Amino acid sequence: MVDTKIITLLTLVQTGSFTKAAKALNLTQPAVSHHIRLLEQDYKAKIFYKDKKELKPTPEGEILINYAKRIVALSDQAKQSIQDSKKSLRRLTVGITPTAEEHLVTQIFAGYSSEHPDTRVKILTDNIYNIYSKLNSYELDLGIVEGTIKNDDYTILLLDTDYLCLAVSPKHPFAKRESVRMDELKKEKFILRSPSAGTRQLFETHLLRHGESIQDFNVIIELDSVATIKELVSLNLGITVIAHSAIKEEEESGKVCIVPIENLNMIREINMIYHNDFLHKDILDDIRHYYNTWVVQKSNS
Repeated sequence: MVDTKIITLLTLVQTGSFTKAAKALNLTQPAVSHHIRLLEQDYKAKIFYKDKKELKPTPEGEILINYAKRIVALSDQAKQSIQDSKKSLRRLTVGITPTAEEHLVTQIFAGYSSEHPDTRVKILTDNIYNIYSKLNSYELDLGIVEGTIKNDDYTILLLDTDYLCLAVSPKHPFAKRESVRMDELKKEKFILRSPSAGTRQLFETHLLRHGESIQDFNVIIELDSVATIKELVSLNLGITVIAHSAIKEEEESGKVCIVPIENLNMIREINMIYHNDFLHKDILDDIRHYYNTWVVQKSNS
């Protein structure tokens, strides 16, 4: 059972005020304050700064909050796993980034669950930072993301490789070109993913390797919707750098054109990441097999 003081702490963080937390927990405000003081005594650290205008955690408070989230997540998983065991079920919560083969991954897990009725899968789409955070707090069992991380607590399996490409409207002057130079791109209007997106970070990393900075490019819009980016580019309202797999259908249908950038080869890894103590590792080989089979079928269709 999770300590009630931990529940109070997380509710306080979620609601943003002692008054709202007290109401949500059906406690008095002094009781909420008392729980926080007891936690501070237990851990010998201040959890929040003394600022009545804003509830802001101290660095030590941030650490405790992150562990509190992990405690609650593990407790919930333990309860769920016990109930699932009684019913001979197993559950898998998967986090994927918007362009990490979002549609293909959902199709694969749907197909897997259909053939394995004892497995329940929940899929969450989020940016790469939040996925790592949720993996750390055990809110996710598995992440399917662009790129990788250096952490001995995780196992990383390569799922696929892809590449970033320059996509433009068929009406754009670049559409008829065999390639474009970096200096030409600086004069264009870019529509890109937000800075937290894995593809955006990969693009910026490759720019830095070539002595360039994203600050030297005219980025007119930043957004997380891949579908919206593709639509805006097809309407010739800007150009983008995007994962090729994410825009392959639009390329094949003629809605966009892919143009090589001279001396810029942006390879992109798609990896499965999970804790070393992940309980259902037998599923992963099946998922990789399903993934590779579906990729081949899609490329031949």
